[in-house]
Amino acid sequence: MSSMDVDPVEEVEMAYHGSQTEASSSRAYGAVIIDDAHPFDLETYISGYSGRAAIDRLIYIISLSPSLAPQAFKRAFQLLTVPTQRDTDYYKTILGTYDNVSSRPAVRLPPLDELLPDHSPYLSWVDETNERNNAEYRKLEVELKTYTGNMIKESIRMAYRDLSTFFRVTGSFEGSLRHLTKSREYCSSTQDLLEMCLSVLELLLEQRSFSHIPTYVFKAESALDSIGTSGHTSSSLGFGSSASGGGAKKIDLHQAVEAKLALCTALSHLANGNYGKATHDFLQPMSAAALAPWNGNIVFVGDIAVYATLCSLATLGRSELKARVVESEGLAGEGEGMKELLDAWMASNFRAVLGLLEKYSARYLLDPLLGPHVANLTALIRSRAVVLYFQPFATIRLERMSAAFGWTVEDTEREVVALIQRGEILGRVDSQNKILRARSTNHRAQLYAHALKAGAEMQGATNKLLLRLQLQQSNLVVRKAQPPPAPTTGVGASESAEQ
Repeated sequence: MSSMDVDPVEEVEMAYHGSQTEASSSRAYGAVIIDDAHPFDLETYISGYSGRAAIDRLIYIISLSPSLAPQAFKRAFQLLTVPTQRDTDYYKTILGTYDNVSSRPAVRLPPLDELLPDHSPYLSWVDETNERNNAEYRKLEVELKTYTGNMIKESIRMAYRDLSTFFRVTGSFEGSLRHLTKSREYCSSTQDLLEMCLSVLELLLEQRSFSHIPTYVFKAESALDSIGTSGHTSSSLGFGSSASGGGAKKIDLHQAVEAKLALCTALSHLANGNYGKATHDFLQPMSAAALAPWNGNIVFVGDIAVYATLCSLATLGRSELKARVVESEGLAGEGEGMKELLDAWMASNFRAVLGLLEKYSARYLLDPLLGPHVANLTALIRSRAVVLYFQPFATIRLERMSAAFGWTVEDTEREVVALIQRGEILGRVDSQNKILRARSTNHRAQLYAHALKAGAEMQGATNKLLLRLQLQQSNLVVRKAQPPPAPTTGVGASESAEQ
């Protein structure tokens, strides 16, 4: 029941390239190269995802990395016809994306006929799935009309929820969101309202529409505050359970909801480039069990660890990073290469830090949520590393800094000058001798200046007091006019008048 009028290539470019920053959009199309210096294991990466999330990320990889496009194309068609997949528009979208990449200049990819010699099984799947979708849609519409006519409030809410789920799995996000918002009128309890808000947030994350997330996070928090903690578990809202020790471990309702709301808020801040606030929310308690069933269907918990670690390095000081990330039990530091990155940072081995960021840059760029912010986060981490390296020194040669960071002297000088201009480094550069000097502070001069300023202020106050004293002695002070006495009334007043 999804739209068939939008060109698939334009749809992919609008969905995945519309939110990119200026830094990432300036990157040439298909510039993410996979080689020995920039490894990327597609199967390992995509194994953490399922359903629409896996296909969406494969399409994103096809659009950005020609070297991975054939492998991602085959993997996407393997996932296309799984029983739970009912969005037939994916067939044209995958073909259109691959064809668009193949038509780019200087891109040589295997032809479609070689990768997909027989289209008939997929065309049959499209026809059968569309027929099944139409039949289910008619059934759900009849149920909604029946419940509406009978005025059964709870049944109407469930019917709207089922229709929303149907539109979502068939690719019509607009229809899904419309039916979810309609179901709000028939929510009879706070728990129903909370379930509706979480469903909308899940839909917004899948659609990557981050502007409306704060509104529904606020509504969900208000609903959560109204629900008592006694007797509620995550299963009451369909959050599922996690296997632990051979048994099913129930997750507390508040714990599960707060983890999901923190994730939504963090991704919203990340999308807006507010990395400081994103760090605060990413470091909130999260786990795969608390995020179920979003884990893998919306975003993989391993990727959340990568987001948290990079945002922490870009925004937190050394002591705060050690307390909140290195010594904590949160997700930060658990992603691929993140422990090495944190160890190198805490050891002040900034050359290794920059090397690891470059090594895993392909992995970051091929993430649709992180990719648009890789350039900004890397620049922030690099600048913070330079500032931390220079802190203990009063004077240092640029050659030594260049060796510490693996840069040329000219690159180091440009980086240092930019930091001085932004006020992040208090120093100056001797361009002739290639020396960076910190601004020296003459404490004795500061003490004398402070004493002279205090003396001048005291002298001015004393002069004002002397002037006022002289004016009073000469009777030149203008006093405030006194109001005339009020007329007296009563018996005493009448007697004095007769006298």
